[in-house]
Amino acid sequence: MIVCKWKIYQKAGKPGWASIVPIYGTLVFLEIIRKPWWWFFLLIIPGVNFIFGIWATNLLSKSFGKNEGFTIGLIFLSIVFYPILAFDKSIQYIYNTNEVDHIGQNN
Repeated sequence: MIVCKWKIYQKAGKPGWASIVPIYGTLVFLEIIRKPWWWFFLLIIPGVNFIFGIWATNLLSKSFGKNEGFTIGLIFLSIVFYPILAFDKSIQYIYNTNEVDHIGQNN
């Protein structure tokens, strides 16, 4: 999973090593899914973090052009779906282009 997260960060144009640094890695993850830094606090509040963790996972899959079905795969079969997200060359980070200017809205 460390290698998968490293590759996902690199696909998003961020340094891969950031995925293994605890707090900084989370802040970079929030940049990848295009959410503000204060979401970090929502991710550390017990109970609230469960909901926002699922939401963040959904935003991660959407930021790579995938749908909610892929999000369910990331949550329940992460050992399969994270390597797919990391190593499938056809899956690209869509915020590197102008295809999407905001989650779910095409230009």
